[in-house]
Amino acid sequence: MSFTKTTEQDSRYNHLEKMSVTDLLLNINNEDKTVPLAVEKALPQIERLIHQIVIKLKQGGRLFYIGAGTSGRLGILDASECPPTFGVSYDLVIGLIAGGDTAIRKAVEFAEDSLNLGWEDLKAHNISSKDVVVGIAASGTTPYVISALKTCHENNIITGCITCNYNSPLSNTAQFPIEVVVGPEFVTGSSRMKAGTAQKLVLNMITTTSMIQLGHVKGNKMVDMQLSNNKLVERGTKMIMAEINISQNEAEALLKKYKNVRLAIQNFKNG
Repeated sequence: MSFTKTTEQDSRYNHLEKMSVTDLLLNINNEDKTVPLAVEKALPQIERLIHQIVIKLKQGGRLFYIGAGTSGRLGILDASECPPTFGVSYDLVIGLIAGGDTAIRKAVEFAEDSLNLGWEDLKAHNISSKDVVVGIAASGTTPYVISALKTCHENNIITGCITCNYNSPLSNTAQFPIEVVVGPEFVTGSSRMKAGTAQKLVLNMITTTSMIQLGHVKGNKMVDMQLSNNKLVERGTKMIMAEINISQNEAEALLKKYKNVRLAIQNFKNG
């Protein structure tokens, strides 16, 4: 199969600078509407990767995201949201970006072109065959990511990827590739747009589904969430009230005592 980098193809629109704000918004929105349909086509691929992730996490492994630029930032964002949402350790899901933490806010020149920094970044976290590494690259050609996954294979580490081109070098490297092909961007080559949206949707699916499979959601509630602000304390109190039919004051007291919705409910039911 040939490789066509659709993420770099010319936009379907031209003379953007001559469009009104209304037309710009309508056209961007029309392009964005196509993204969920592209994700839908990749659901079987997403499912296969999640099965592997859940197996490894249940065995005490970790999930790593590794990427550059927008892709790397999206991985870090998703990883950072897992502890407050699901109450898991900060080292269960780890996001790495080419160029290190500096690159989260500012581009680091040529960091994504390195053939060894990706593996070095993984090694700094004592990566092992118990873990899963998911490379994220809209183009599917980022050397930092591809070389890291190749070295993972040499060390018997399961790999997946999220890319927005078919048959890319990254897809052909990862054991469990996810290809969400969204086509040309509204602004030619600006993969922070549709490609970035697609990657975020897939990342949401991966961690949310995995955490549900690991038991961090009960019914449809985040019973293991960290109570890090008043809004979440209020939400936790309402969860307890609904689950065991007690007053707000009683629920607040339980939550204050156990500092966790699940534990508050369990201890109340156990007398």
